[in-house]
Amino acid sequence: NMVLAWYYVRQMYPDSPNLNYEDDTTVAFFSLPFEALNNWSAHRVKLWGKEFQTAEAAYQFAKFRETAPTVAKQIANAPSPYAVFQISRANRHYTPNDWDEHKIEVMTEVVRAKLMQNKDVWERLLATSKKLIVENSPVDDFWGLGPDQKGQNHLGNIWMQLRGEITNPS
Repeated sequence: NMVLAWYYVRQMYPDSPNLNYEDDTTVAFFSLPFEALNNWSAHRVKLWGKEFQTAEAAYQFAKFRETAPTVAKQIANAPSPYAVFQISRANRHYTPNDWDEHKIEVMTEVVRAKLMQNKDVWERLLATSKKLIVENSPVDDFWGLGPDQKGQNHLGNIWMQLRGEITNPS
């Protein structure tokens, strides 16, 4: 599954060779070696009475479950995260009008479930220590850094928030 995910990343972003790196202050991920933090990684997530193959499938299912249940079902049954992406993209006109108001909350719920249900994800998150975590997407400047490396990095921020919760429980 990781080889397949890497193949899709290379196909979609052939001119972006340095999507993953680690230095003294930052862990940047978009695929390997911090694949566990990627929403496309092969980590099952159980939420809302369903089991999803990936966090991406769970997130996209949530987006369409109210406005387009048939699309949500297709997403839940999709064979790969790339297929989820394609279904979601083709049906974006069904995205709820208020989705932008809820998507960070939904993503946090999905990522938290992934973390709590997968020991290796927990271990990889702890391996980031206190470093900045960024989703080093070459295109997405909302969840990641985007093409100019100045994006909002909401996914990285969620991971850092969850890391804080598990390392400093109140």
